[in-house]
Amino acid sequence: MREKTDPKRNVAVLGATGSIGASTLDVIARHPDRFSVGAIAANRKWEALLELVRRFRPPWAALLDPAAARQLGDAVRRENLPTRVLSGDEGLCRLAALPEIDTVVAGIVGAAGLASTLSAAGAGKRILLANKETLVLAGALFMAAVREGNATLLPIDSEHNAIFQCMPSAADTATPASRGVRRILLTASGGPFLHTPHAELASATPDAACAHPNWRMGRKISVDSATMMNKGLEVIEAHWLFGIAPDAIEVVIHPQSIVHSMVEYLDGSVLAQMGNPDMRTPIAQALAWPDRIDAGVASLDLAHIGALHFATPDQARFPCLALAYAALRAGGTATVVLNAANEVAVGAFLERQIGYLDISGTCEATLSRMAVTPVESLSDALEADAAARRLAQRMIGPLAQNRRSA
Repeated sequence: MREKTDPKRNVAVLGATGSIGASTLDVIARHPDRFSVGAIAANRKWEALLELVRRFRPPWAALLDPAAARQLGDAVRRENLPTRVLSGDEGLCRLAALPEIDTVVAGIVGAAGLASTLSAAGAGKRILLANKETLVLAGALFMAAVREGNATLLPIDSEHNAIFQCMPSAADTATPASRGVRRILLTASGGPFLHTPHAELASATPDAACAHPNWRMGRKISVDSATMMNKGLEVIEAHWLFGIAPDAIEVVIHPQSIVHSMVEYLDGSVLAQMGNPDMRTPIAQALAWPDRIDAGVASLDLAHIGALHFATPDQARFPCLALAYAALRAGGTATVVLNAANEVAVGAFLERQIGYLDISGTCEATLSRMAVTPVESLSDALEADAAARRLAQRMIGPLAQNRRSA
Protein backbone atom coordinates (compact mmCIF):
# COMPACT_ATOMS: atom_id res chain seq x y z
CA MET A 1 0.00 0.00 0.00
CA ARG A 2 1.42 3.40 -0.97
CA GLU A 3 0.57 6.31 1.28
CA LYS A 4 0.54 10.00 0.58
CA THR A 5 3.55 11.74 2.06
CA ASP A 6 2.85 13.63 5.29
CA PRO A 7 4.79 16.83 6.04
CA LYS A 8 5.76 15.49 9.48
CA ARG A 9 5.32 12.09 11.07
CA ASN A 10 4.60 11.57 14.77
CA VAL A 11 6.49 8.46 15.84
CA ALA A 12 6.07 6.07 18.77
CA VAL A 13 9.27 4.15 19.47
CA LEU A 14 8.55 0.87 21.28
CA GLY A 15 11.83 -0.50 22.58
CA ALA A 16 13.37 2.96 22.83
CA THR A 17 16.20 1.91 25.18
CA GLY A 18 17.46 -0.90 22.92
CA SER A 19 19.72 -0.81 19.87
CA ILE A 20 16.80 -0.42 17.43
CA GLY A 21 15.41 2.42 19.52
CA ALA A 22 18.77 4.19 19.70
CA SER A 23 19.23 3.98 15.92
CA THR A 24 15.66 5.18 15.31
CA LEU A 25 15.99 8.15 17.63
CA ASP A 26 19.30 9.06 15.99
CA VAL A 27 17.65 9.19 12.55
CA ILE A 28 14.67 11.14 13.91
CA ALA A 29 16.98 13.67 15.57
CA ARG A 30 18.67 14.30 12.22
CA HIS A 31 15.34 15.30 10.64
CA PRO A 32 13.30 17.40 13.08
CA ASP A 33 11.43 18.89 10.13
CA ARG A 34 10.11 15.45 9.10
CA PHE A 35 9.66 13.54 12.38
CA SER A 36 8.67 14.14 15.98
CA VAL A 37 8.82 11.73 18.92
CA GLY A 38 5.25 11.34 20.13
CA ALA A 39 5.82 8.42 22.49
CA ILE A 40 8.56 6.14 23.78
CA ALA A 41 8.32 2.80 25.54
CA ALA A 42 10.53 0.06 26.92
CA ASN A 43 10.40 -3.03 29.08
CA ARG A 44 11.78 -2.04 32.48
CA LYS A 45 14.80 0.29 32.12
CA TRP A 46 13.13 3.34 33.61
CA GLU A 47 16.31 5.33 34.20
CA ALA A 48 17.36 4.98 30.56
CA LEU A 49 13.85 5.92 29.45
CA LEU A 50 13.94 8.94 31.76
CA GLU A 51 17.05 10.19 29.93
CA LEU A 52 15.14 9.93 26.66
CA VAL A 53 12.13 11.72 28.16
CA ARG A 54 14.46 14.56 29.18
CA ARG A 55 15.99 14.71 25.70
CA PHE A 56 12.91 14.35 23.47
CA ARG A 57 10.10 15.45 25.82
CA PRO A 58 7.45 13.19 24.29
CA PRO A 59 3.84 13.58 25.42
CA TRP A 60 3.68 9.86 26.26
CA ALA A 61 5.92 7.14 27.71
CA ALA A 62 5.27 3.60 28.87
CA LEU A 63 7.03 0.69 30.57
CA LEU A 64 5.88 -2.91 30.56
CA ASP A 65 7.03 -3.38 34.16
CA PRO A 66 4.51 -1.62 36.48
CA ALA A 67 7.05 -1.02 39.27
CA ALA A 68 9.48 0.56 36.81
CA ALA A 69 6.65 2.67 35.39
CA ARG A 70 5.86 3.98 38.87
CA GLN A 71 9.49 5.01 39.35
CA LEU A 72 9.52 6.73 35.98
CA GLY A 73 6.25 8.49 36.78
CA ASP A 74 7.62 9.74 40.09
CA ALA A 75 10.77 11.07 38.40
CA VAL A 76 8.76 12.76 35.64
CA ARG A 77 6.58 14.52 38.22
CA ARG A 78 9.59 15.60 40.32
CA GLU A 79 11.21 17.17 37.28
CA ASN A 80 7.94 18.60 35.97
CA LEU A 81 8.43 16.98 32.57
CA PRO A 82 5.53 17.14 30.07
CA THR A 83 5.13 13.38 29.71
CA ARG A 84 2.31 11.09 30.79
CA VAL A 85 3.46 7.61 31.87
CA LEU A 86 1.53 4.39 31.17
CA SER A 87 2.33 0.84 32.28
CA GLY A 88 1.88 -2.81 31.40
CA ASP A 89 0.62 -4.42 28.20
CA GLU A 90 -2.51 -2.29 28.40
CA GLY A 91 -0.44 0.88 28.55
CA LEU A 92 1.74 -0.08 25.59
CA CYS A 93 -1.30 -1.10 23.53
CA ARG A 94 -2.97 2.21 24.29
CA LEU A 95 0.19 4.11 23.37
CA ALA A 96 0.54 2.21 20.06
CA ALA A 97 -3.04 3.09 19.08
CA LEU A 98 -3.05 6.78 20.08
CA PRO A 99 -4.88 8.85 17.42
CA GLU A 100 -2.06 11.41 17.22
CA ILE A 101 0.54 8.71 16.51
CA ASP A 102 0.83 7.73 12.85
CA THR A 103 4.05 5.65 12.91
CA VAL A 104 4.96 2.90 15.38
CA VAL A 105 8.44 1.41 15.59
CA ALA A 106 7.94 -2.11 16.98
CA GLY A 107 11.34 -2.75 18.53
CA ILE A 108 10.56 -4.51 21.83
CA VAL A 109 12.40 -7.83 21.77
CA GLY A 110 10.59 -11.14 22.21
CA ALA A 111 7.00 -12.08 22.92
CA ALA A 112 6.69 -8.98 25.13
CA GLY A 113 6.21 -6.86 22.01
CA LEU A 114 3.39 -8.91 20.52
CA ALA A 115 0.30 -7.25 22.01
CA SER A 116 1.37 -3.67 21.30
CA THR A 117 2.33 -4.50 17.71
CA LEU A 118 -1.08 -6.08 17.12
CA SER A 119 -2.67 -2.98 18.65
CA ALA A 120 -0.81 -0.77 16.17
CA ALA A 121 -1.97 -2.97 13.29
CA GLY A 122 -5.58 -2.82 14.39
CA ALA A 123 -5.35 0.96 14.64
CA GLY A 124 -4.11 1.25 11.05
CA LYS A 125 -0.66 2.65 11.84
CA ARG A 126 2.46 2.66 9.70
CA ILE A 127 4.39 -0.11 11.48
CA LEU A 128 8.17 -0.34 11.28
CA LEU A 129 8.59 -3.95 12.34
CA ALA A 130 11.75 -5.12 14.10
CA ASN A 131 9.94 -7.48 16.49
CA LYS A 132 10.16 -10.71 14.50
CA GLU A 133 8.45 -12.66 17.27
CA THR A 134 5.17 -11.02 16.24
CA LEU A 135 5.28 -13.03 13.02
CA VAL A 136 6.86 -16.12 14.58
CA LEU A 137 4.15 -16.40 17.23
CA ALA A 138 1.14 -15.13 15.32
CA GLY A 139 2.03 -14.64 11.67
CA ALA A 140 -1.39 -15.35 10.18
CA LEU A 141 -3.20 -13.36 12.88
CA PHE A 142 -0.88 -10.38 12.56
CA MET A 143 -1.01 -10.23 8.76
CA ALA A 144 -4.80 -10.44 8.95
CA ALA A 145 -4.79 -7.55 11.46
CA VAL A 146 -2.61 -5.50 9.11
CA ARG A 147 -5.04 -6.06 6.24
CA GLU A 148 -8.18 -5.47 8.29
CA GLY A 149 -6.78 -2.36 9.98
CA ASN A 150 -5.46 -1.02 6.66
CA ALA A 151 -2.06 -0.64 8.31
CA THR A 152 1.19 -0.15 6.41
CA LEU A 153 3.84 -2.76 7.26
CA LEU A 154 7.50 -1.90 6.64
CA PRO A 155 10.19 -4.32 7.87
CA ILE A 156 13.32 -2.81 9.43
CA ASP A 157 15.34 -5.93 10.09
CA SER A 158 18.21 -5.30 7.68
CA GLU A 159 17.52 -8.51 5.74
CA HIS A 160 13.78 -8.07 5.35
CA ASN A 161 14.13 -4.40 4.57
CA ALA A 162 16.60 -5.39 1.83
CA ILE A 163 14.08 -7.87 0.40
CA PHE A 164 11.36 -5.21 0.58
CA GLN A 165 13.58 -2.86 -1.44
CA CYS A 166 14.34 -5.59 -4.02
CA MET A 167 10.76 -6.71 -4.55
CA PRO A 168 9.11 -5.49 -7.77
CA SER A 169 6.46 -3.41 -6.02
CA ALA A 170 6.00 -2.77 -2.33
CA ALA A 171 2.34 -2.01 -3.02
CA ASP A 172 1.66 -5.26 -4.89
CA THR A 173 -0.32 -7.81 -2.87
CA ALA A 174 0.00 -10.56 -5.48
CA THR A 175 1.89 -13.74 -4.65
CA PRO A 176 5.65 -13.63 -5.26
CA ALA A 177 5.41 -16.27 -8.01
CA SER A 178 3.00 -14.10 -9.99
CA ARG A 179 5.50 -11.24 -9.75
CA GLY A 180 8.24 -13.41 -11.23
CA VAL A 181 10.06 -14.10 -7.96
CA ARG A 182 11.85 -17.46 -7.86
CA ARG A 183 13.40 -17.31 -4.39
CA ILE A 184 14.66 -15.13 -1.58
CA LEU A 185 18.28 -15.29 -0.46
CA LEU A 186 18.68 -14.27 3.18
CA THR A 187 22.26 -13.40 4.01
CA ALA A 188 23.79 -14.26 7.39
CA SER A 189 27.11 -13.13 8.81
CA GLY A 190 27.71 -16.48 10.50
CA GLY A 191 28.28 -14.71 13.81
CA PRO A 192 31.34 -14.95 16.06
CA PHE A 193 31.70 -18.74 15.85
CA LEU A 194 31.73 -19.14 12.08
CA HIS A 195 35.29 -20.52 12.09
CA THR A 196 35.50 -21.77 15.69
CA PRO A 197 36.38 -25.50 15.84
CA HIS A 198 33.23 -27.44 16.66
CA ALA A 199 34.94 -29.09 19.64
CA GLU A 200 35.40 -25.68 21.28
CA LEU A 201 31.73 -24.63 21.04
CA ALA A 202 30.74 -26.58 24.15
CA SER A 203 32.90 -24.23 26.24
CA ALA A 204 31.84 -21.01 24.51
CA THR A 205 31.07 -18.19 26.96
CA PRO A 206 28.24 -15.65 26.85
CA ASP A 207 30.71 -12.82 26.25
CA ALA A 208 32.21 -14.66 23.27
CA ALA A 209 28.75 -15.39 21.86
CA CYS A 210 27.79 -11.72 22.16
CA ALA A 211 30.92 -10.45 20.38
CA HIS A 212 29.31 -10.05 16.96
CA PRO A 213 31.87 -9.16 14.29
CA ASN A 214 29.69 -6.66 12.39
CA TRP A 215 26.65 -5.52 14.36
CA ARG A 216 26.16 -3.89 17.75
CA MET A 217 23.09 -5.56 19.25
CA GLY A 218 21.54 -6.60 22.56
CA ARG A 219 22.84 -9.74 24.24
CA LYS A 220 19.86 -11.97 23.47
CA ILE A 221 19.81 -11.25 19.75
CA SER A 222 23.61 -11.51 19.65
CA VAL A 223 23.40 -15.07 20.98
CA ASP A 224 20.67 -15.80 18.44
CA SER A 225 23.04 -14.61 15.73
CA ALA A 226 25.78 -16.90 17.02
CA THR A 227 23.47 -19.95 16.93
CA MET A 228 21.78 -18.70 13.73
CA MET A 229 18.42 -19.05 15.45
CA ASN A 230 18.03 -15.41 14.53
CA LYS A 231 18.32 -16.36 10.87
CA GLY A 232 15.89 -19.22 11.35
CA LEU A 233 13.35 -16.83 12.85
CA GLU A 234 13.98 -14.51 9.91
CA VAL A 235 13.10 -17.34 7.52
CA ILE A 236 9.76 -17.66 9.32
CA GLU A 237 9.33 -13.89 9.23
CA ALA A 238 10.08 -13.73 5.49
CA HIS A 239 7.49 -16.41 4.83
CA TRP A 240 4.74 -14.26 6.36
CA LEU A 241 5.95 -10.87 5.15
CA PHE A 242 6.37 -11.81 1.51
CA GLY A 243 4.15 -14.88 1.05
CA ILE A 244 7.13 -17.05 0.12
CA ALA A 245 7.11 -20.83 0.62
CA PRO A 246 9.79 -22.24 2.96
CA ASP A 247 11.52 -24.07 0.10
CA ALA A 248 11.92 -20.77 -1.77
CA ILE A 249 13.77 -19.09 1.13
CA GLU A 250 17.47 -19.87 1.28
CA VAL A 251 20.13 -18.75 3.75
CA VAL A 252 23.60 -17.81 2.53
CA ILE A 253 26.60 -17.08 4.75
CA HIS A 254 28.06 -13.67 3.93
CA PRO A 255 30.58 -12.68 6.63
CA GLN A 256 31.02 -9.04 5.55
CA SER A 257 27.31 -8.13 6.02
CA ILE A 258 27.50 -5.83 2.98
CA VAL A 259 24.85 -7.60 0.90
CA HIS A 260 21.85 -7.59 3.23
CA SER A 261 19.70 -9.96 1.19
CA MET A 262 18.75 -10.75 -2.41
CA VAL A 263 15.73 -11.59 -4.55
CA GLU A 264 16.10 -13.92 -7.54
CA TYR A 265 13.64 -13.71 -10.43
CA LEU A 266 12.49 -16.32 -12.90
CA ASP A 267 14.55 -14.75 -15.68
CA GLY A 268 17.75 -15.33 -13.71
CA SER A 269 18.14 -11.74 -12.47
CA VAL A 270 19.25 -11.35 -8.86
CA LEU A 271 18.68 -8.01 -7.15
CA ALA A 272 20.71 -7.27 -4.03
CA GLN A 273 20.52 -4.45 -1.52
CA MET A 274 23.95 -3.42 -0.25
CA GLY A 275 25.30 -1.03 2.33
CA ASN A 276 27.54 -0.68 5.35
CA PRO A 277 26.27 -2.71 8.34
CA ASP A 278 24.38 0.05 10.14
CA MET A 279 20.77 -0.30 11.28
CA ARG A 280 20.12 3.36 10.59
CA THR A 281 19.94 2.56 6.86
CA PRO A 282 16.85 0.29 6.94
CA ILE A 283 15.25 2.44 9.65
CA ALA A 284 15.68 5.61 7.62
CA GLN A 285 14.38 3.86 4.50
CA ALA A 286 11.21 2.80 6.31
CA LEU A 287 10.70 6.06 8.21
CA ALA A 288 10.82 8.13 5.02
CA TRP A 289 9.36 5.60 2.53
CA PRO A 290 8.69 6.20 -0.31
CA ASP A 291 11.25 9.02 -0.01
CA ARG A 292 14.94 8.74 0.84
CA ILE A 293 16.73 10.69 3.58
CA ASP A 294 20.23 10.95 5.05
CA ALA A 295 20.72 8.34 7.77
CA GLY A 296 24.17 9.43 8.90
CA VAL A 297 25.69 6.26 7.43
CA ALA A 298 29.06 6.31 5.64
CA SER A 299 29.10 5.62 1.90
CA LEU A 300 29.97 2.10 0.78
CA ASP A 301 33.54 1.81 -0.55
CA LEU A 302 33.53 -1.34 -2.68
CA ALA A 303 37.09 -0.80 -3.90
CA HIS A 304 38.28 -0.78 -0.30
CA ILE A 305 36.28 -3.94 0.51
CA GLY A 306 37.78 -5.65 -2.52
CA ALA A 307 35.84 -8.92 -2.46
CA LEU A 308 32.55 -10.30 -1.16
CA HIS A 309 32.36 -13.89 0.07
CA PHE A 310 29.43 -16.31 0.30
CA ALA A 311 29.06 -19.87 1.60
CA THR A 312 26.42 -22.47 2.44
CA PRO A 313 25.59 -22.76 6.19
CA ASP A 314 27.07 -25.74 8.01
CA GLN A 315 24.04 -27.63 9.38
CA ALA A 316 26.14 -29.34 12.06
CA ARG A 317 27.45 -26.01 13.33
CA PHE A 318 24.05 -24.29 13.15
CA PRO A 319 21.35 -26.85 14.10
CA CYS A 320 18.96 -24.06 15.12
CA LEU A 321 18.54 -23.11 11.47
CA ALA A 322 17.22 -26.57 10.57
CA LEU A 323 14.91 -26.47 13.61
CA ALA A 324 13.36 -23.22 12.36
CA TYR A 325 12.68 -24.65 8.90
CA ALA A 326 11.13 -27.75 10.50
CA ALA A 327 8.89 -25.64 12.74
CA LEU A 328 7.76 -23.46 9.82
CA ARG A 329 6.84 -26.52 7.75
CA ALA A 330 4.98 -28.04 10.73
CA GLY A 331 2.90 -24.86 11.08
CA GLY A 332 0.49 -24.09 13.93
CA THR A 333 2.10 -23.70 17.32
CA ALA A 334 5.45 -25.22 16.30
CA THR A 335 7.08 -21.84 15.66
CA VAL A 336 5.62 -20.53 18.93
CA VAL A 337 7.18 -23.43 20.82
CA LEU A 338 10.55 -22.97 19.12
CA ASN A 339 10.69 -19.27 19.92
CA ALA A 340 9.66 -19.77 23.55
CA ALA A 341 12.17 -22.58 24.14
CA ASN A 342 14.90 -20.48 22.57
CA GLU A 343 14.16 -17.44 24.73
CA VAL A 344 14.31 -19.59 27.86
CA ALA A 345 17.48 -21.39 26.77
CA VAL A 346 19.30 -18.22 25.74
CA GLY A 347 18.38 -16.59 29.04
CA ALA A 348 19.78 -19.59 30.93
CA PHE A 349 22.96 -19.52 28.83
CA LEU A 350 23.50 -15.81 29.49
CA GLU A 351 23.14 -16.54 33.21
CA ARG A 352 25.72 -19.36 32.79
CA GLN A 353 23.22 -22.02 33.90
CA ILE A 354 23.67 -24.08 30.71
CA GLY A 355 26.28 -24.43 27.99
CA TYR A 356 26.19 -22.97 24.51
CA LEU A 357 25.32 -26.27 22.81
CA ASP A 358 22.48 -26.78 25.29
CA ILE A 359 20.57 -23.96 23.58
CA SER A 360 19.85 -25.96 20.43
CA GLY A 361 19.43 -29.15 22.46
CA THR A 362 16.76 -27.54 24.65
CA CYS A 363 14.92 -26.18 21.61
CA GLU A 364 14.93 -29.53 19.83
CA ALA A 365 13.77 -31.43 22.91
CA THR A 366 10.96 -28.95 23.58
CA LEU A 367 9.75 -29.15 19.99
CA SER A 368 9.77 -32.94 20.03
CA ARG A 369 7.70 -33.13 23.25
CA MET A 370 4.91 -30.70 22.42
CA ALA A 371 2.02 -31.46 20.09
CA VAL A 372 1.40 -29.04 17.24
CA THR A 373 -2.03 -27.38 17.37
CA PRO A 374 -3.64 -24.64 15.25
CA VAL A 375 -3.23 -20.95 16.15
CA GLU A 376 -6.71 -19.52 15.66
CA SER A 377 -6.48 -16.72 18.22
CA LEU A 378 -3.91 -14.77 20.20
CA SER A 379 -4.76 -16.83 23.28
CA ASP A 380 -3.79 -20.01 21.38
CA ALA A 381 -0.35 -18.55 20.72
CA LEU A 382 0.11 -17.26 24.26
CA GLU A 383 -0.97 -20.55 25.83
CA ALA A 384 1.47 -22.50 23.65
CA ASP A 385 4.17 -19.98 24.50
CA ALA A 386 3.61 -20.37 28.24
CA ALA A 387 3.49 -24.17 28.05
CA ALA A 388 6.70 -24.30 26.02
CA ARG A 389 8.47 -22.04 28.49
CA ARG A 390 7.47 -24.26 31.40
CA LEU A 391 8.69 -27.37 29.60
CA ALA A 392 11.96 -25.76 28.56
CA GLN A 393 12.57 -24.62 32.14
CA ARG A 394 12.01 -28.16 33.41
CA MET A 395 14.54 -29.53 30.96
CA ILE A 396 17.07 -26.87 31.83
CA GLY A 397 16.88 -27.74 35.54
CA PRO A 398 19.00 -30.92 35.37
CA LEU A 399 21.44 -29.27 32.97
CA ALA A 400 21.97 -26.41 35.39
CA GLN A 401 22.35 -28.83 38.29
CA ASN A 402 24.98 -30.82 36.43
CA ARG A 403 26.82 -27.63 35.57
CA ARG A 404 26.88 -26.52 39.21
CA SER A 405 28.15 -29.95 40.28
CA ALA A 406 30.90 -30.08 37.66
